[in-house]
Amino acid sequence: MDDYPLLNLFLTMLWFFLFIAWIWLLVTLLTDVFRSDDLNGWMKALWTIFILVLPVLGALIYLIVRGSSMTERMARDYQRRDEAFREYVRDAAGTDGASTPSTADELSKLARLRDEGVLSPDEFAAQKAKLLQPHQTAA
Repeated sequence: MDDYPLLNLFLTMLWFFLFIAWIWLLVTLLTDVFRSDDLNGWMKALWTIFILVLPVLGALIYLIVRGSSMTERMARDYQRRDEAFREYVRDAAGTDGASTPSTADELSKLARLRDEGVLSPDEFAAQKAKLLQPHQTAA
C-alpha cells in the first residue's frame, strides 16, 4: 500500500469515471442513431461503424451534425412510450377513457331515488328489470 500514493488513487478514480462517462456517451449516441426515424438502414449502419471505428472523431462529428435534434427524438420516444403505457393501463383497467357506471352503481341510484320518493315501487321494478335484463340473457 505504500507504493500506491493517494494521488494515484484519485487519478485512477478519475480515469474510471471518465471511462464510464465515455461508455455512457457511446451508448447514448448509438441509441439515438437507432431511434432516429429520418435515417434509413444504410445511414444507421454507416453512423454506427463511424462511431465504433473512430470513436472520438465519430462521436464529435455526430454531436455536431445531429446533436441539436437528439433531444427532440428523445422527447418523441418518451411521449410514445408514455402513450403506450397509458393505453395499456386503460385496456387493463377495462375503461375506454369515458367513465361508464356499473350496474351496481345504477341500482344504488335507483334505490336512492325510490327511497326519496322520486320513483314509485313499480317504476323502480321496471327500471331494475331493464338494467338486469342484458345480464340475464347473457348468462
